[in-house]
Amino acid sequence: MPRPRKKRRREIKRVPRSTATLEEFDRRACPEGLVTRRQLRELGLSPGGHGPVAVLRCKGCSYRPAQACIHPTRAWLYSVALARPKRTPTLAQEEALDRAMAARSTCPECRRRYYFCLPLRTQGCCDPCARGYEPSPDTYFASTAPVTHRLAA
Repeated sequence: MPRPRKKRRREIKRVPRSTATLEEFDRRACPEGLVTRRQLRELGLSPGGHGPVAVLRCKGCSYRPAQACIHPTRAWLYSVALARPKRTPTLAQEEALDRAMAARSTCPECRRRYYFCLPLRTQGCCDPCARGYEPSPDTYFASTAPVTHRLAA
């Protein structure tokens, strides 16, 4: 008869806060000019090659001010002053991306281009070709003629 397993207690990793690490701020206590990466994206900005300048602590760590936040729910804060506008892709870059997406979403058997990526590596073709049924018209581009522009932007 197997012995019952003993439950191991999870050790709590406590890291003291120090001045050598990035500055940490609690939620809703962040100074003006520091935003998360998602907020930078909403403003149409990118970090511009600069790293984070501070850490936004998770909700649970706000009760432990003497310890550093090491949880995965923490967020990095970036300076708006150091951020740059997002780069826009050139027409050639957009065309290359469109060709790559067309290769992933076009069935090699029926030559239909779908609105989603196909399981070409595992299945080799679209689901209607593999299972033998007619696809619904709202899942693929209506025209099978080559179109010169179906760019993302």
